[in-house]
Amino acid sequence: MNKLRPEFWTKPLKSLNPAEWEALCDGCGKCCLNKLEYEDTGELVFTRVACRLLDGETCRCTQYDIRHQFVPECVTLKPASIADIAYWMPKTCAYRLRFEGKPLESWHYLISGSYETVHEAGQSVRGWTVPEFEVPEEDWDDYTIEDLS
Repeated sequence: MNKLRPEFWTKPLKSLNPAEWEALCDGCGKCCLNKLEYEDTGELVFTRVACRLLDGETCRCTQYDIRHQFVPECVTLKPASIADIAYWMPKTCAYRLRFEGKPLESWHYLISGSYETVHEAGQSVRGWTVPEFEVPEEDWDDYTIEDLS
């Protein structure tokens, strides 16, 4: 019942079935980076500090199906919530791009046919994150990165 339709990623997000919604993820791991949102300016910045559940090599959550047991504040991205959360996703995120009416990047596996192109294009977090348990939260400002939000 939850089969992937041809070129489902070109369809409106609200029309995607659960399997298509999950398959839209490009596997970059950027959404698993801890972010800082400054109350005085509303600015959102990404850090190199990764969620404790992120596998820095595969760029996937090690406990995706039960992640809320370990990280209750982990966002559950859904078609109904994307309007409120899109700003919080990286600029290259497939969910954000499609929400904004833009096409997927050429390195997205649905376009390229390979799950490795996100890494080959330098668009994943592979190899450059630090685990959150190694950096006190008050020091996250020292790990901010540019151009993801």
